[in-house]
Amino acid sequence: MRLSCLALVLSALAACAPPAQVSKNGPADETGVGFGSLSLSPFPVAAGGSSPLARDFIELTFAMESGRQLQVFTRFEGPVSVALTGQVPPTAPADLAALIGRLRSEAGIDISPASGPATITVEFARRADLRRLAPQAACFVVPNVASLAEYRRKRGSEAVDWALVTRRERVAVFIPSDTSPQEVRDCLHEELAQALGPLNDLYRLPDSVFNDDNFHSVLTGFDMKILRLTYSPLIRSGMGRDEVALRLFGVPGLVPAGPPRDWTQAIETALGGKGAPRTRLAAAERALAIALRSGWQDSRTAFSHFAVGRLAAGSDPARALEAFRQAAAIYARLPGGDVHLAHIDMQLAAMALAGGRADDAIRLADRAIPQVRTQQNPALLATLMLIKAEALERRGDAAAAAVLRLDTQPFARYGFGSETMVRARTRDIAAVADRAEKG
Repeated sequence: MRLSCLALVLSALAACAPPAQVSKNGPADETGVGFGSLSLSPFPVAAGGSSPLARDFIELTFAMESGRQLQVFTRFEGPVSVALTGQVPPTAPADLAALIGRLRSEAGIDISPASGPATITVEFARRADLRRLAPQAACFVVPNVASLAEYRRKRGSEAVDWALVTRRERVAVFIPSDTSPQEVRDCLHEELAQALGPLNDLYRLPDSVFNDDNFHSVLTGFDMKILRLTYSPLIRSGMGRDEVALRLFGVPGLVPAGPPRDWTQAIETALGGKGAPRTRLAAAERALAIALRSGWQDSRTAFSHFAVGRLAAGSDPARALEAFRQAAAIYARLPGGDVHLAHIDMQLAAMALAGGRADDAIRLADRAIPQVRTQQNPALLATLMLIKAEALERRGDAAAAAVLRLDTQPFARYGFGSETMVRARTRDIAAVADRAEKG
């Protein structure tokens, strides 16, 4: 019974990052928009081959998350404006302003907020209304519309088919209004990036929001580099894959490959939230077997281990611990891996709390918390702090636990949303410790 409860709580704790379409998990003038410093010469590549950045850029740019190939490059060919409409959450304007500031300074994109008609319209609506249009998506982006009403009219038509777009003129981003401030911000980052640039996600990218593993909450330095390349004056809408690759990197013929479809399907089955626990664990084990057989040394193998660890925690803690250890060993070698290691420490801290090992839970939380404070993920930070507070309580230090829970409140409200959600998360964590005490 204790292990069954642990499995449920670990699923709840890990749900801080919502699943993705073109969506968050579910998917300038004629010489270029950029006004930052960007070399006008092709990106250097190794003799006789291509750079990893060239491969990543081409695969992100000329395919969609579904695996569908895109025949031409598209972007906005002029200054970009962004307007918020609908039931705008109070935190959204400030988060958008901060994001626009980063896009201007780090990606060199000529982008500004707008109060009227805009090239990118971000509309907020009830989650239930959005789910009827995109059941698997937390938020999503659509071409050639400026409102949810217009999308309803054009849904299913060629007008909103990304594969038929040859130049971006108008794009709409749809985000739930009745969700946590952090999910709003995360949706703004990922969907605005896809409205501006790549429509694809790649599981092999460790340091990017263009990755359905959802470890990163906000755009990374790598993502800004991809967007800066997207708005290079060397390329323009309508170019094909070979011409873009030749102009940016000096090497034509880079063809998107993508991961084997059977691995992607196995991961989606494992972490999609549907199906019996045994079926989902079997899918994670299948994904891991494919990754090992393929000889991958990147985040796909690490994420396969992580998926096994998450799904085995309730039924086979020893297997889960080994899977998390294997995942951590790979993530420690990858750029941006500190984010992933912090998520693993959160899972391990919850397991330690469930096992009645309060000191271990505190140690793991303490190891992760300083790193998470720099990662702009309040939901993960609040979860770690609440786990530590519960461990302090079980160790007999009620006063320290109370102070820590009070300190957690600002992060928890931003990360989880309502007071009801904050209390529910706190109860979930307490339930894990209760089961440990009862044996």
